[in-house]
Amino acid sequence: MFKLLAILLVGLVFEAVGVVFLSKGLKEVGEMQQINVAEIVRVVKAGLTNPRLLLGVFFEALFFGCLLVLMARSDISFIWPLTSLGFVLTTLAARFVLHERVVTTRWLGVCCIVLGAGLITWTEHHKPAAAPQPAPLDPPPADSAR
Repeated sequence: MFKLLAILLVGLVFEAVGVVFLSKGLKEVGEMQQINVAEIVRVVKAGLTNPRLLLGVFFEALFFGCLLVLMARSDISFIWPLTSLGFVLTTLAARFVLHERVVTTRWLGVCCIVLGAGLITWTEHHKPAAAPQPAPLDPPPADSAR
């Protein structure tokens, strides 16, 4: 289980870093002023050439790769809720990297997420052992009298 949690932590760091780069890149691209073809082309072109935005997409793709590894190796009911810890790292990154103001109510929400993730991890330790699977039946012997 330690390997799974290590992969999860690395993936969540990738996600938080990706979100920071996406936020900075999107602010550089700017908002759409109007909804027309020329403005859409401008925003798409600016997005495809913005290094921060592209780095954000890259780190989000790394997170997705980690998530695929985790989903292949463990129960979804265990892994998926733990990905909510990404909200914790992202909130910390928003506060200390992007210098956003995070109000007390949001910090309480972050604490609830940590508590929930702790409960999920605790249930993995106390999961009942799986019942042994019956051995597959051997195929009947071939009739050699023919």
